[in-house]
Amino acid sequence: MNAIWLAVAVVALYIFGWLWYSRFLAERIYRLDPRFTTPAHRYRDGVDFVPTNKWVLWGHHFTSVAGAAPIVGPAIAMYWGWGPALAWVALGTVFAAGVHDFGALVLSNRHRGQSVGTMANRLIGRRAKLLFLFIILILILMVNAVFAWVIANLFISNPAAVLPVVLQVPVAIWIGYMVLRRGGSLLVPSLIALVIMYGTAILTTHYEFLQIDLVRWFGGEGEITALFGLEATPASFLVWILVLLAYVYFASTLPVWKLLQPRDYINAQQLVVGLGILYLGLFVMQPEVTAPAYNTEATTSWFPLLFITIACGAISGFHGLVASGTSSKQLDKETDARTVGYLGALGEGTLALITIIAVATLFASTAEFTDSYSSFAAAGQAGVGNFVEGASQLAGGIGIPSDVAATIVALIIVCFAATTLDSAVRLLRYIIGELGTEYRIPNLTRRHVATSLAVGLTAFLVLVPDGGEGLGSGGYLLWPLFGTSNQLLAGITLMLISLWLYRKGRSPIPTLIPMVFLLAMTIWAMTEQVVLEWSGLREADAEWLLFGLGAVILGFAIWILLEAVRLFRSRDELEALRDPADEEPEREGRS
Repeated sequence: MNAIWLAVAVVALYIFGWLWYSRFLAERIYRLDPRFTTPAHRYRDGVDFVPTNKWVLWGHHFTSVAGAAPIVGPAIAMYWGWGPALAWVALGTVFAAGVHDFGALVLSNRHRGQSVGTMANRLIGRRAKLLFLFIILILILMVNAVFAWVIANLFISNPAAVLPVVLQVPVAIWIGYMVLRRGGSLLVPSLIALVIMYGTAILTTHYEFLQIDLVRWFGGEGEITALFGLEATPASFLVWILVLLAYVYFASTLPVWKLLQPRDYINAQQLVVGLGILYLGLFVMQPEVTAPAYNTEATTSWFPLLFITIACGAISGFHGLVASGTSSKQLDKETDARTVGYLGALGEGTLALITIIAVATLFASTAEFTDSYSSFAAAGQAGVGNFVEGASQLAGGIGIPSDVAATIVALIIVCFAATTLDSAVRLLRYIIGELGTEYRIPNLTRRHVATSLAVGLTAFLVLVPDGGEGLGSGGYLLWPLFGTSNQLLAGITLMLISLWLYRKGRSPIPTLIPMVFLLAMTIWAMTEQVVLEWSGLREADAEWLLFGLGAVILGFAIWILLEAVRLFRSRDELEALRDPADEEPEREGRS
């Protein structure tokens, strides 16, 4: 089969989602009001609450939620064949992710720009809020640890990508001051930034002296020969982790216009350019799909594990955290939520789609695919590498050398992962601040205290050795919980949106259907993990930790679900939780 037909079929569904379904949600379900005074105007402070052009905000939101997950998840899920992976990416994006991301943004906008954790207090009660905040805290810590781990290892394996990534920071700060602070168009400066980054990527690929290769330096070929007695690779990993954590500390405390917004706008354009290259290569090469539609040799069942493995490529709870944590605080007009939320989800789906196609057309034969995806564990190890190789092959269709293409693909992944890391640390600061307010600990509400705690916890999780496996191996200690807790968060967020719609007298069906499906798949998968796998406690400390946290999160999730069911059955009790800010909007002029 020609791979073009897969792309055409899914993109047609995306167009339907944008032109019809998102408009239906905006007008009939969420009922957007252009006259509503958004939190960005009401609480404008120049740091977090900043009214922002919808396309700039779309760039921030899109790149913050993208990260590496829309690539990693689908690339691993190819283990079951392209059929199940493609079906969930296509349907999940249109009928689950778009509904979830769009709804979380609107819900937060109508609740003073509060996060989903805080909104849970008014929607399902204080007990559920504290349980929800615990789940969110664990999830964001895992996101921070794993993305820092991924970036450090990509820097080690792709030293040619380091300098272009580093150059993006001062260029973005310059754009922030010259354009966003003084006013003007972002288009030309951001295009110049792209030329600088891609031009540098070409130079660093061909000229080794421009590559920041710490392994070579620590190995004795450069000036540095040792660090704390570590060998070359662990020393390089440690240095990159410390550099990344120092960077995200300052990046997450700066006003959003100084770095976050311009850098994310650059990254959004970078993704558009990257996707354009890959899809153009697809249509020029017209490769054949060599991977099977369904892998009959797979020994691990795809049901329900597929819906946990593919997160951001279909639906992800982390998107709701970004939508309610940072994006809602920058929404200029409520009607912009459709573009930022739903179109952002479609962008994620487009990236997941090309990931599937890149892997499905990479191999010379089905047998070669089966060798690479011989087991689910092998899929986890080879997934991202298969995408990079497949994407380089597609880029080669329009004449880009494979080594340059590999550097550019690594550059894109690192930039998005760094954006997600920055936003996640900022979100973790908000959560810590909310807990400080809840428990009356004033120090936790201070920006730098909360950020220091967020960065310190991330450093501990990513650097702690796991049972003697070496520095940084603890970064994956809690990774089995990431997929389930992430999708669980998405299901609970859809539940909050459904409760809000129900209280408003609107139909919650568009949010209830994906909510029920997602919670069923997630609780099923988590129960299997807790009962069948982790309860064995095979003398490993990790098993005790995974079993304990998994059981606690599962228990909390069921508790929250029961609280919500009780409120659905008792409208009077639901009305008692009404927040005065959640009334029909005041018709105020925006400042």
